[in-house]
Amino acid sequence: MASTASVLKRVLLGRPFRSDRLGRTLLPKRIALPVFASDPLSSVAYATQEILLILTLGGLTYLYLAPWIAGAVVVLLSVVVLSYRQVVRAYPSGGGSYEVASENLGPVAGLIVAAALLVDYVMTVAVSVAAGVDNIISAFPDLNAHRVALCLGFIVLLTAMNLRGIRESGRAFAAPTYAFVAGVLVMMVIGLSRALLGDPPVAESAQYQIHAEQVGLNSLAVAFLVLRAFSSGCTALTGVEAISNGVPAFRKPKALNAARTMVAMGAISITMFTGVTALALVSHTRVTENTCDLIGFAGDCATDPQRTVIAQIAAAVFGSESILFFYMQATTALILILAANTAYNGFPLLSSILAQHRYLPRQLHTRGDRLAYSNGIIVLAVIAGTLIYAFDGSATRLIQLYIVGVFTSFTFCQAGMVRHWNRELAGAPTPVDRRRIYRARGINAFGACFTGIVLVVVMVTKFTHGAFLVVIAIPVLCLLMHGIHRHYAAVRAELESDGDDEETLPSRVHAVVLVSGWHKATNRAIKFARATRPDTLVALTVNVDDADTRQLHRDWDSHEVSIPLTVIESPYRDITRPVVDYVKRLRRTSPRDVVAVYIPEYVVGRWWENLLHNQSSLRLKGRLLFEPGVMVTSVPWQLHSTGRRDLTHIEHSPGEVRRGITGTDSPP
Repeated sequence: MASTASVLKRVLLGRPFRSDRLGRTLLPKRIALPVFASDPLSSVAYATQEILLILTLGGLTYLYLAPWIAGAVVVLLSVVVLSYRQVVRAYPSGGGSYEVASENLGPVAGLIVAAALLVDYVMTVAVSVAAGVDNIISAFPDLNAHRVALCLGFIVLLTAMNLRGIRESGRAFAAPTYAFVAGVLVMMVIGLSRALLGDPPVAESAQYQIHAEQVGLNSLAVAFLVLRAFSSGCTALTGVEAISNGVPAFRKPKALNAARTMVAMGAISITMFTGVTALALVSHTRVTENTCDLIGFAGDCATDPQRTVIAQIAAAVFGSESILFFYMQATTALILILAANTAYNGFPLLSSILAQHRYLPRQLHTRGDRLAYSNGIIVLAVIAGTLIYAFDGSATRLIQLYIVGVFTSFTFCQAGMVRHWNRELAGAPTPVDRRRIYRARGINAFGACFTGIVLVVVMVTKFTHGAFLVVIAIPVLCLLMHGIHRHYAAVRAELESDGDDEETLPSRVHAVVLVSGWHKATNRAIKFARATRPDTLVALTVNVDDADTRQLHRDWDSHEVSIPLTVIESPYRDITRPVVDYVKRLRRTSPRDVVAVYIPEYVVGRWWENLLHNQSSLRLKGRLLFEPGVMVTSVPWQLHSTGRRDLTHIEHSPGEVRRGITGTDSPP
């Protein structure tokens, strides 16, 4: 009979996949777009809002700058999309920015990019889920008190869906993504058409005045405000690089399909961002960081939330109680929450590559039962959930930690691509090839300069608003990965055979059977130890209770056991230390001998029975394994409860499918 845990796992995650089914998980372009591009597509739901939030710090005076700032964001997005299109074609293996930086700028640059991307993926999950919940609360304000619980619940749901496998999660996420895109395009057509016909939509906040937090700004302060608004608007670029990291997940021809998906993503994102920004300005949408700065706000500004910008636009265009309004809120919330799927695909894949290069624990390189990188998915969910809890699920607070990692990876990647094209140019055989390389290098060089400038702007304008945490986290993560790599390198060097290894056999083998009482498990351990034909064989017991020890002597004599029983005293009733000291004495007496310790253990069929047995043996093994020249062997005795287990049902641990280990219950 299958255990409750295995049944629950099968229901939630599905049946395991064989390794030869990996090809069936590859994505066509129509599925790859929502899987890898849901983050940049969904960012139009809050990118415009972030621009307005910063400009309204100076009141309504500076809102005229919004179109210019939005235009700069569009130019930047176009440059980044074109730049990463070159990356997809040049590096189709899926390493993305990390591979480009490592190969062209060196391992240190690669680690910086990897750390920045890992931080960015975590922030993508936290911000996307928090922003999605914001839009749910815009439609149902009473849910505001349950903000954190809703965020954590959605993270659990996303984790379970991704653990089922990339193709299935892609199918689940495709419909909401396309529904959101269709809703925004319809809203744009209706809203802008009304504006052209002289009946522009009017937001519910259009009549609000704003109490300016910053007044009397000089030219330098205005410039800083504009730069800060621009850096906040750059959230529209988050997730653009995810396609370059996920090229291996595309169907063949992988690079071509990924490049086309990248262009489609860029075109759709630019169209929607431009339309939403235009509608926000046409409808005179007002939004502030502090609700109490809205003069005329209906409700308690201390507790009642503002509606998001896209919610106000939808209400103005469709009507606040219309079906289309709730449709827009539902699809916006869905795509924002599902936009975290970009990170759920990017983080585990990048972690797997880093683990393969020995910069992260090897467990992150392993695929699980459903051919997804299960360990990476779980790690991402735990860290993102912790951030959500720490920041009370506030998208406004979390978004301040965003962007720094994004533009760090952008800048290093584009600089690395310039060096890549320089090498390619040296070996270009024809003028046509050289012209192609010159064009590609020019695109990446411009991208490197542009994103580098934006990175400086973002760090300066957001540093005191929370970005300093990311600035600290990236080098700390780099040092951690460097330490892991150094550990793996040291272990490999230590284990590497140099031809001078000691090949002589040990002089003798001393077998020690640990005994707590006379029973079947002890008898089996003695017989097994005797079958190995050691040079010496003794049974060893620790005298913790005199009555038990005397009974053991009587049992030993009555069964006429032929090997000697050695009793060691333990005045403090400790078992582990006396046994370890005894084994150490044997080793000191004959350093070239091997001591083989046999420990009888019970095999139980129920998880809770493990708590009642084998605890002493676990502690002993934990100590003895650190002793050189000591071999520890467990001798199992199966209790009756093991007969309740279905031995024909094979539980696959993560990675067994990848290594080709399958069972009779595995699907064909």
